[in-house]
Amino acid sequence: MVFSQVPLRAWFATLALGCFGLVGFGLELQAMLHLAPCPLCIFQRLVYLLVGGVAVAGYLLPAGRIVWAVLVAGLAVLGMGVAAYQTWMQAFPELANECSYTDPNLIERLVDWLGMQYPPLFLATGFCTSKEWVFLDLSMANWSVLVFAGILGYAVFLLKRRA
Repeated sequence: MVFSQVPLRAWFATLALGCFGLVGFGLELQAMLHLAPCPLCIFQRLVYLLVGGVAVAGYLLPAGRIVWAVLVAGLAVLGMGVAAYQTWMQAFPELANECSYTDPNLIERLVDWLGMQYPPLFLATGFCTSKEWVFLDLSMANWSVLVFAGILGYAVFLLKRRA
């Protein structure tokens, strides 16, 4: 099979570049369209950065392929769950407790702390139920569910691939 001829490090490098590219695209879109990211959006951004960081570790230490792939899979499931919850909030805003209107949960506290440390990347100023950007009738949260599902599939591929 052609895929088996591609070095393992190249797969991890591609995943890292893809995740960092998504964060860069999100930041550029945010600046161009004056979007206000919500705490869940920022948390998803953090998960993309973490997946990219783990992929860099997989590039540098490919012998730990199984550990890195399991970590990527776990982070993808976490990101997909958060994005799916935000998708639900956007679909049923009347049923959702809006972010920042109740006592802050662990995600909101982490995002607030990160926003104080590095505002250009982590400052959350928007509402979780709003759909500020829609492409092909899907909100950014909807797209994020699909991307995290793709990352999960990628991690499964890395687990099943021969070293």
